[in-house]
Amino acid sequence: MRRRRRVAAPLAGVVGVASESLARRVCVIAVALVLVLGCTVGCASLRGARLYRSGSQALERGELTLAVAQLEEAARLVPQASEIQNHLGLSYLALGRREAARGAFDRALQLDCDNQAARDNRLLAEGQALQSLP
Repeated sequence: MRRRRRVAAPLAGVVGVASESLARRVCVIAVALVLVLGCTVGCASLRGARLYRSGSQALERGELTLAVAQLEEAARLVPQASEIQNHLGLSYLALGRREAARGAFDRALQLDCDNQAARDNRLLAEGQALQSLP
């Protein structure tokens, strides 16, 4: 008669759990947690990329309110993306929201100091503000 190999038995000692059944449950929970967290982070990035693309397309079509809504959500989901902040700034600027635009361009430059488009757009926003002064 062959003995069944018990995979969770070595884990019982490693995780400090007395029962093999409990060790198996801990292992299953740990794997599930890794999968859920991995999907959450990955799914958020994927959703953010989709919102960035659709928000940028809305900006190009002149649907500014939609562009802002989608790009704001994209920025929330992927806060480290300089490109999203730059396009959000362009959307704000097109709506006449200069302060919000400058803030978005500044965030884009904080995230990536080499983002030349954000640098140029920041100067554009600043120039428009200066032109509006009496």
